[in-house]
Amino acid sequence: MPLALLALTVGAFGIGTTEFVIMGLLPQIAVDYGVTIPTVGLLVTGYALGVVLGAPVLTVLGNKVSRKRMLMLLMGLFVLGNLLSAVAPSFGLMLTGRVVASLAHGSFFGIGSVVAAELVAPDKKAGAIATMFTGLTVANIVGVPLGTFIGQTVGWRTTFAVVAALGVIGLLGIARLVPATPRPEGARLRGELKAFRNPQVLLAMAMTVLGFGGVFAAITYIAPMMTHVAGYADGSVTWLLVLFGVGMFLGNLLGGRFADRALMPMLYAALGGLAVVLALFTVTAHNKVLAAITILLVGALGFATVPPLQKRVLDQAHGAPTLASAVNIGAFNLGNALAAWLGGLVIAAGLGYTAPNWVGAALAAAALGLALWSAALERRTPAVEAVASTAAVPTPVHH
Repeated sequence: MPLALLALTVGAFGIGTTEFVIMGLLPQIAVDYGVTIPTVGLLVTGYALGVVLGAPVLTVLGNKVSRKRMLMLLMGLFVLGNLLSAVAPSFGLMLTGRVVASLAHGSFFGIGSVVAAELVAPDKKAGAIATMFTGLTVANIVGVPLGTFIGQTVGWRTTFAVVAALGVIGLLGIARLVPATPRPEGARLRGELKAFRNPQVLLAMAMTVLGFGGVFAAITYIAPMMTHVAGYADGSVTWLLVLFGVGMFLGNLLGGRFADRALMPMLYAALGGLAVVLALFTVTAHNKVLAAITILLVGALGFATVPPLQKRVLDQAHGAPTLASAVNIGAFNLGNALAAWLGGLVIAAGLGYTAPNWVGAALAAAALGLALWSAALERRTPAVEAVASTAAVPTPVHH
């Protein structure tokens, strides 16, 4: 593994930790600022929206600098946002810090995916992307529970200070280990925008929104589902989320390995399996053991889609992948927000805490349908081009 990948993985670990650790610290932050839990929940919403908006904007703004320099600037922004969160005297400034940190998220993973893919041979690109995303998955196994423990024992401000320190380590690693490649010739905004005229790029992004949205429809409401339906104690939810993180880690590795061999079949298997498992979750949620196994499978199947979806966007965007890659990272967070909202609607409608699992199953099934449609269009396009090419060749005239 190139050492540059290790630097990207450390950065991804810090970003993954700050994204998810907030969920375990909401009560402490609410008490500190004297606001309600729904109000402090804006720290989650604000972060997600910051990712969606920051991914394309910062990628466009950084179009004129090298990718290494842009990655360093993004990690600096990440450090600044977390430091602001750590010392914010008011809730408004805390929210500002969260948004500032989130702005780096989408562009870092988008540009980082391109850099990771360029560090290895063509047949190992998905594996390299998966290696970088390993930092995000390990964050859910180690960073989030450790950050939650620190926040609950020493204080939540310390958690964000530690995350900022992780960002500094990632920044130094990128500065030292990532090769200083020049900005690609012809890398212009107009060229980057052309990628969005390709229906396959848009279909891949739609698969990202729906497929990963299916995961978060269930996981967003995992605490009430496990405590009210499965019968777990409140303190067990943290370890169930660690189990989900283990599934993410395993799924990411499998997705990266098999996407390099057969990308679309890997997507079919992961999305189809995810739809089935989420549908079964409405039943297995009533049993502690089966619920725990299902949570592991949801994490594994959900994150098995990440490397192939990201590689699909890179492949289809051809010579201008940077903006499309970053926007696709925003699409993951858009899916999270959409699924959480839909899951809340079905619970509010009185359908019970397991109802979001049906929402997730439907979203994953829709993503599978898009994947099949995308492959059908891809098979049809060469045939159409071949017919057009044949028609363009003049028929010889025999005298």
